[in-house]
Amino acid sequence: MSKRLETVATMACMKTLLMLFNFVFWVSGIIMLCIGIWMRIQLRDYIDMSMEGRGAALLALASLGAILTLAATLACCCTARGHPALLYLYGAFLAVVALLELGAGASVYAYRSSLDERFDQGLNESMAVYGQDEVKSTHIDTMQSTLQCCGNRGYTDWFNTYPQKEIPLSCCKVSRATCDTTDTNEIYTEGCYTRVLDLINSNIGLVAGTAIGVAFLPLIGVFLACCLANNINKAKFLWAGNPITNG
Repeated sequence: MSKRLETVATMACMKTLLMLFNFVFWVSGIIMLCIGIWMRIQLRDYIDMSMEGRGAALLALASLGAILTLAATLACCCTARGHPALLYLYGAFLAVVALLELGAGASVYAYRSSLDERFDQGLNESMAVYGQDEVKSTHIDTMQSTLQCCGNRGYTDWFNTYPQKEIPLSCCKVSRATCDTTDTNEIYTEGCYTRVLDLINSNIGLVAGTAIGVAFLPLIGVFLACCLANNINKAKFLWAGNPITNG
């Protein structure tokens, strides 16, 4: 009887801990989803000027967050039902999730390290079609007015485009209605390259760190799910009238 009570108490404790973990896991999925979407929106105008990638790493992170949220919701049902096979399956799924999160974090860091060259070339190409491509023109205007910069490495880059272009009004640091873009006192002269890379790298670093940090959380769930499944099997064994011997 004492063995049964001990097993039942342990099982109840493990089930409570796993339900608590499922809640934390659900919250972490929501956070990851929100961060991925927010960062994609926040950096959209800058990332879209790179030649390739176009924020795919951030979208993948948001998608993973959505999967985690759904999985945590279903996991609560598995935990409540207390079926050992489902719990073992859940533990295996969590192990896969841990690997996916590490991969997502690594891909974001890889994207971060390769962004430098892509952005430089992408921005030059966007400047070359400024005034012709409405989307890219909007991205450049938003970037220059928001970050208070002009051109790629400097405002003179606008004179080196082919065909040569006038400095856009988005470079003005005074009212556009009275701005003289030929007067360097009325426009931003610093290039956007360094400012944009600093902005993107700092934010992507936060996203990647979050993904890698959260990657260790599923390992706790693997342990709890397997322990609960093991205790359920023990309880079934005892209730069937089979003795459990030590060792």
